[in-house]
Amino acid sequence: MEKAATPSNSPLPSPSRIADLCDDDKPREKAIAHGIRTLSDTELIAILLGGGVPGKSVIELSRELYQACGNSLSTMAQMSIRDMSSRFHGIGPAKAVTIAAALELGGRRKDIKPSDKPRITSSEAAYEAIRNNVENLATEEFWILLISRSGRLIAKECISRGGTGATVVEPKIVMKHAIGHLASSIILVHNHPSGNLNPSPQDDALTKRLKEAGDIMEIRVIDHLIVSPEEGFYSYADHGRL
Repeated sequence: MEKAATPSNSPLPSPSRIADLCDDDKPREKAIAHGIRTLSDTELIAILLGGGVPGKSVIELSRELYQACGNSLSTMAQMSIRDMSSRFHGIGPAKAVTIAAALELGGRRKDIKPSDKPRITSSEAAYEAIRNNVENLATEEFWILLISRSGRLIAKECISRGGTGATVVEPKIVMKHAIGHLASSIILVHNHPSGNLNPSPQDDALTKRLKEAGDIMEIRVIDHLIVSPEEGFYSYADHGRL
């Protein structure tokens, strides 16, 4: 007859990987469901660590690191990679580098000045912001400038690339990019490799379709530029065609 197993008095091991945590302790799932800004500092650090060690979950490990830095990300940013990896069991050089890189990116983001995101107040300003992307292309490309409510450039996005004479543009893709960047308005841009700045009937029809789509989504299409390598640019807004 087999002897019945006796319960162990040793504590159950804590889950070390994020995937092994209970749902309430999974920062990745929380970020996906509610947004990255809902995560605490320790939860963000846990995502960077990825896993803990036997007997200590990744959340516990991240909390230990955070508390050792006086609950200050600035203090953590001043800690060397060598110091971090040697002081904390479960944080090797690779994880320490990951944390240091994330903190460095955050610091660089704070250094970005408003001038790095120019205010787009005219067709000339829009042209200067995009000309290097499209001016000397051998094939046609369609781009959009995404503009904030304050009139500053949020981003530049290439929507499609085509041949020497045309490129296909879907309004839903344009609006998807605008919504994703929370843009208040957009400027359409495409190049004419031939050098001819005159809008084609297809250009007119596309401008109308995108303006109508923008009106529905409350995202204003404020201009459409056609760029040529020799002739500069043509602006629909400057010609009163929007």
